[in-house]
Formats: sequence, C-alpha cells, structure tokens
Amino acid sequence: MPNTKQLEDFVSQVRRDIVRQVHGVNSGHPGGSLGCAEFFVALYQEVMKRKDGFDMDGKDEDLFFLSNGHISPVFYSVLARSGYFPVAELNTYRKIDSRVQGHPTTHEGLPGIRIASGSLGQGMSVALGAAQTKKLNGDPNLVYSLHGDGELQEGQNWEAIMYASANNIDNLISTVDLNGQQIDGTTDHVLNMGSIRAKFEAFGWEVLDVEKGNDMNAVLAGLKEAKSLTGKGKPVCILLHTIMGNGVDFMMGTHAWHGKAPNDEQLESALTQNPETLGDY
Repeated sequence: MPNTKQLEDFVSQVRRDIVRQVHGVNSGHPGGSLGCAEFFVALYQEVMKRKDGFDMDGKDEDLFFLSNGHISPVFYSVLARSGYFPVAELNTYRKIDSRVQGHPTTHEGLPGIRIASGSLGQGMSVALGAAQTKKLNGDPNLVYSLHGDGELQEGQNWEAIMYASANNIDNLISTVDLNGQQIDGTTDHVLNMGSIRAKFEAFGWEVLDVEKGNDMNAVLAGLKEAKSLTGKGKPVCILLHTIMGNGVDFMMGTHAWHGKAPNDEQLESALTQNPETLGDY
C-alpha cells in the first residue's frame, strides 16, 4: 500500500488534472472537486477493495457511487490514475463524442462509472439499493457513496436515508462533503439545514465527523473508523469537513469557484501551487 507521502503526491497531481480539465474547455466544477481530492485518493488508492478490470455487476468487491456528479473532474482523474482508463483521455473532458462528459454517464461505457449522476439527490437511493443487493446475495463487501451538503436539500435523500436504517443496511458508508458552499452561496444562506449530524442520527444512522477533511491522515483514519462500524445494524455516515477549492489559494472557501473555470493566468498560478508528481496528461 502507498504511504502518506505517496498519497499526498497523488493528490497534488489530481489537483493539476482538475484545473487543467476545466480550463481546457472553459467549463466545469473545480471547487468541490479540489475539496474532495484527498477523499477520492484515499478511497481508491488504499481503502476500497477493488478487483482488476471493471464490470458493472461489481460482485466480490467494494463499490462507489458519486451522487454529486458535477465534481466529475476529481472522479475522472482518480479513476484514470487508478488504471480504469487511459490518463490521456482526460484531455477530452466535456468535448463532443468524449466518454469523459461534464457529468458522469454510463452509455459511453467509461470504466469505473456505475451510474449517471447529474440530477442531484439520487445517489443515496442507488447506493443503498446496491448495498441491499450485496446483503441479499451474501456478498460481504461494502458500498460507499459521496454527497454534497447542499445536495441534502433534495427531499429524495431523506426518503432513502430513512429506508436505509429501517432496513438495517449496515454495509453502506455514505460521506457528506461539508464545505458549506453551493452554487448560489453558503448552504446556511441558501437553505439552512441545521445540524446534519442530528438529522442522520434521528434517522437511525451511525455518524462520525472528520474535522480535517483535507488532511490525508485524518481522512484515512475516518474511513477506517467508518469501516469498523459496519455490520452492526446501522448504515454509517461520515461528515467530511472540507474547504471548497482546497489547494488553490484564490479558489478556497468561496462558492465563486463552484462552477467556473480559471483563465490562463489563474491556471498557471494553480499549477504552481500543486507540483507535478505523476506526469501531466
């Protein structure tokens, strides 16, 4: 397994991939992608049990579902650099006839993508369905999902959250990216949801906080703790406290970079802050 320094080097390269993808077509969502880089790298490089190759059935391995599909740049980068498809294909991001679309889809057959995720609020339902299927099939592996905090304003989430605990879906680990930002401002300003922890607990989930969601060791520890809580009758929620735009100083902590691409000068600044470690595409 890679050590922490190797994982952090991986994150630096992923951040370069993110800003280069959105700059290349002057569109995309860099803010949330940058904030979740440590999570994706930890998940795919160390935490998840993955088989060689890719098949949609996903038997005898852990599964991941991205619900907030607009942060596709980080997902594509980590998938490519984890061997699912050629890294050079990142250069086709959001271009016509590309498999690497702005929001992940399945009809292009891009390895690693299990659901189309552009309409927010649906990933929880898919993830718990997959988790319940594994339980019914006697498959002991886990299902992971990622959701935005603003995305929780969608009502379908809460129907699924209620269903998961009522049916003891205890092989599901759902992470909420708590960066406090969404496209129109802070989550508190757009629609204050109060305590997310209290809500999940009221719905019968086991909940843990990762206060330093952009610290690799903290993310790894949180995922390890979450795994230790599975199989005990309750689904598990990780509240991952991140900084939107993390790693690029002028993008950090503001909704302004939720869905905006850097210009040439800004790209150079972002790349200077994140050294090339694995080779640019």
